[in-house]
Amino acid sequence: MSTDRGRAPMPGGRLTNEDRQHIAAGLAEGLGYAEIGRRLGRPASTIMREVTRNGGPDDYGADRAHEATRHRAHRHKQAQPPAPPIVDSGHGRDPQAVRDFTESYTALLVQQGVPRMEARVLACLYITDSGALTAADLVARLRVSPASISHAVAFLEQQGMLRRERAPGARRERYVIDDEIWLRSLLAGLQMNEALVAASQRGAEIMGVATPAGARFESSAELLLLLSEAFRQAMEQWRQRRPPGTPNARTRDELVNREDKPAAGG
Repeated sequence: MSTDRGRAPMPGGRLTNEDRQHIAAGLAEGLGYAEIGRRLGRPASTIMREVTRNGGPDDYGADRAHEATRHRAHRHKQAQPPAPPIVDSGHGRDPQAVRDFTESYTALLVQQGVPRMEARVLACLYITDSGALTAADLVARLRVSPASISHAVAFLEQQGMLRRERAPGARRERYVIDDEIWLRSLLAGLQMNEALVAASQRGAEIMGVATPAGARFESSAELLLLLSEAFRQAMEQWRQRRPPGTPNARTRDELVNREDKPAAGG
């Protein structure tokens, strides 16, 4: 069997018909997936999936596997409807740039710990000028089931990241986000931070600040207190920069003022 040592490995590329011929030859020689993958510059898992989905090691045929893969790709392409256009609202945006940004923003939310489906819903709402969409709108834009939207909305609503509303005369509910979304997130972080401050101060007291463990708790409390103060200053500056007449101003002031006093032990 020729090993094609001169060709550059393509671990991320699709298997070619030539690759499949080498896989079939390797199986005939009794080689394992790891060795076949090494010769092709591919992960062993790629070889295993390819063989498993095309008859297994005893019934793998290169030409048949290649044709089956082409058929699956063609069927999948036909089954996918074109992505619905993003409403531009006359702002002259580049639709492709908006789609690319939406994908990157979704990925960022996932990195921050938001579940993927919930992150997609949140990003979809965020790029909408109105900040409001119905369940049917979300199903059409994200091309997922109504149940997926329902579960994602329930999670986001529980986290205070969106709310439900029904416009006067409207038959359907719509889901809405506003500029308080990250304020609520900061407030939740502030509450957790101040709970850690109180626990660290208590730990320093119990362990004794003159001991290594006690000194560690005391140092942690000092840092966490600085973070709490920075949170409060940032929220106050943001509140002062928002005109009093802007939507949700009263709610925003209530949210910030409600947390103006340090937590017990802070």
